[in-house]
Amino acid sequence: MITLLFRTLIYLFSAGVGLIVADVVLPGFRIQWDEWWGFVMCIVIFAILQSVLSPWIAKLADRYAPVLMGGIGIFSTLVALIVVVLLPIGGLHITDLTGWLLGSVIVWLISALGTVLLPLIFLKRQVQARRTR
Repeated sequence: MITLLFRTLIYLFSAGVGLIVADVVLPGFRIQWDEWWGFVMCIVIFAILQSVLSPWIAKLADRYAPVLMGGIGIFSTLVALIVVVLLPIGGLHITDLTGWLLGSVIVWLISALGTVLLPLIFLKRQVQARRTR
């Protein structure tokens, strides 16, 4: 149970960092900082959608278009961003094609790197702490 909570928190953090990086880098990708609760909801909804959509889209691609299997993460990120932007919660706006396409790639890349590297960093710290005891 603790492992699931730990992985969930890491993914939420990674998704949030990915969205923030896309906001900083891309002019058409905007986070509404005055509606911080909307942004927090965007992160939570995005993470849930990404977790649900990735296996579902992978199953569809495997069945109907096996060539697309490599781009499943980016495509499910794009779909999750579309849903989050369309929801009336505020917090995130994407206004141009560059924001949609590069934003999906940036958010996917940062989220993927975060979910791989952050557990390694925390595990390394725990191992070092146990060795010093």
